[in-house]
Amino acid sequence: MSNGMDIDGESQISLTRTIDAHIDDVFKAWTDPALIEQWQADEAELDAFEGGEYKFTTFGDDEDPEDHTVSGEILAFVENEKLVMSWVHKDEEDDEDDLIFVLDIAFKAIGADQTQITLIERGLAHADPESRIFSIEAWNAALEHLAEVME
Repeated sequence: MSNGMDIDGESQISLTRTIDAHIDDVFKAWTDPALIEQWQADEAELDAFEGGEYKFTTFGDDEDPEDHTVSGEILAFVENEKLVMSWVHKDEEDDEDDLIFVLDIAFKAIGADQTQITLIERGLAHADPESRIFSIEAWNAALEHLAEVME
């Protein structure tokens, strides 16, 4: 299980993770709302094609009672190869504070039952070191959760 992390430039983070599952299943986990709801969001809608739209909602809990929603557009969709999404995180309290990223996920089969995911998140918000660290930790946790669900 490799967990490479490399930071290139202030405006993006890049994570690579190998998951012990077939590439079909791993790609579906990112594009099938029923599967997305198992690891990334409490409620997911996604049009699985280029130009489609998506919306993921994570419900609040005791620590953070607000629901969090990210939404955007599917900028590229190549089955079992590539998924690129605009990633807009709405701040309920302040419409000015929308965080906008581009999420670029590459999928690569390694043998029959392993898939390497490379996730690149690009956005101006990462100029702030704290938000970069938060994002890296959040994606690391998400990919860990995905691996648990898939394996």
